[in-house]
Amino acid sequence: MEGTYIRKQEHRIVVAVDESDESMYALSWCLKNLLVHDTPKTTIVLLYVKPPTAVYSSLDTTGQSAATTAWHTFSGDAVTAIRKYGSQLVNSVMQRAEAVYTNSDANISVERAVGCGEARDVICSTVEKLKADTLVMGSHGYGFIKRAILGSVSDYCAKHVKCPVVIVKNHKEI
Repeated sequence: MEGTYIRKQEHRIVVAVDESDESMYALSWCLKNLLVHDTPKTTIVLLYVKPPTAVYSSLDTTGQSAATTAWHTFSGDAVTAIRKYGSQLVNSVMQRAEAVYTNSDANISVERAVGCGEARDVICSTVEKLKADTLVMGSHGYGFIKRAILGSVSDYCAKHVKCPVVIVKNHKEI
């Protein structure tokens, strides 16, 4: 069977989305340029990663235990407000993404996935779990110094996932 290519019946693309214009541009770019039109079924998975919850040291500056400090600092009302804000943020990002893909004429199905933790780890594990064919991510266009300090989620994912990764440059840079 040398030289024979068997086309998959389904193509699954994970698009990492966040609050940035760059991620929405990456989704738009994906819809215009990356869809496999002769594949019977293409599924776009919109993946949003909520940041990890705060971590406290065992002692704060007043000498109280972290549990005591956390209890006083984050009372029930504050925790509820933080969770509500997180849910609103997820909904906002997904609504923006929905506006992008509903304006597309692509014949696709769309799924939503929300993870929590370090973005690079959650993205890589989700891509593996879903057996994605492609990962699409936007690039924030950070310079060398910022990338060195903050790290680059897209660089990390490009090195660690098993499927092809498309990093879409900031549309202002193109």
